[in-house]
Amino acid sequence: MLHRVTLTVLSATALFTSVTLAACSKDAPKAAPSASKEAAESAAAKQGTDAAKSPAAAAAAKAGGDARGALIDHEVTDIEGKQVKLSDFNQGEGKKALLIVNTASQCGFTPQYAKLQELYGKYKDDGLVVLGFPSDDYGGQEPGTNEEISSFVASKYSVEFPMMDKVTTKGEGMIPLYRALTEQSPQEFQGPVRWNFTKFLVDADGYVVARFESPVDPLSDEVQAAIAKALPGATK
Repeated sequence: MLHRVTLTVLSATALFTSVTLAACSKDAPKAAPSASKEAAESAAAKQGTDAAKSPAAAAAAKAGGDARGALIDHEVTDIEGKQVKLSDFNQGEGKKALLIVNTASQCGFTPQYAKLQELYGKYKDDGLVVLGFPSDDYGGQEPGTNEEISSFVASKYSVEFPMMDKVTTKGEGMIPLYRALTEQSPQEFQGPVRWNFTKFLVDADGYVVARFESPVDPLSDEVQAAIAKALPGATK
């Protein structure tokens, strides 16, 4: 009788263990398939909007008070070493909207330089300024010096919009401008920059009003529609 009870308990224990292992196996995350470099860049870039929905981002937005987020009025350095006050772009009669882009010379999205230049040429007389911020933060795809970067964008893509000093756009060394863009803007635009050629649109009053991840074409309808609303004199 004792042996029969013991066997019954052991059988029940084995069944419980089997069911538990099966359930854990079912819920375990599966390894992601391998991807090409281009697909990996796009996947990394598209994760930025997910980070913007995090509880931490929501708390930061709440702490900021104003629903429009932080005023983008930082002082930066251009690619020739001159100081530039971004607040100068949203004061007086010559107000400007800004499209702020972290750039790189050896990225799959580098050809966007040409489209950014075309966009700048199309809207600069209406009050748009494109600002390029070279960064080596993503894949080490901007190894050049300021001089090399300046020569490259001018000769390869005929860039005429202002290029800034090479900067850090994430982590502990992130410049204050990018901290404001990624942590102090409205919640829907918050989250770390995930890849090169992430685009932040700042309206003529100095507030972030749109964010476009790396794969988004600068000449797409959605970008141009947002720019039209952000330009000085546009109806909000």
